[in-house]
Amino acid sequence: MKLNKKVVCADGFTMSVQARQGAYCSPRMDNAEKYTAVEVGFPNREEPLLLDFAEDPDKPTDTVYGWVPAKVVVNVIAKHGGMVQGELPRGIAPLVASGKNYGSF
Repeated sequence: MKLNKKVVCADGFTMSVQARQGAYCSPRMDNAEKYTAVEVGFPNREEPLLLDFAEDPDKPTDTVYGWVPAKVVVNVIAKHGGMVQGELPRGIAPLVASGKNYGSF
């Protein structure tokens, strides 16, 4: 079972974004052509756009977020300046950061 590499955004925000059989995603299968909702896990800081999907909202950096719509993931990435590292499941647009001053991650 291959896991996607953690998403790292331009401002340092990180999160795991996974989709496979056994994950909280739609469709709930391995290697789907497109996922419409995915499992987000263990962001390095609280993100209000994700809180409605938290398995344990009292521990926002130590929980998973189930069935997060793809558009919410894209919005989170955009809010944090785009991706500088990581992988996303199929069907989620990888908004890549446009600048080169990302700090050290």
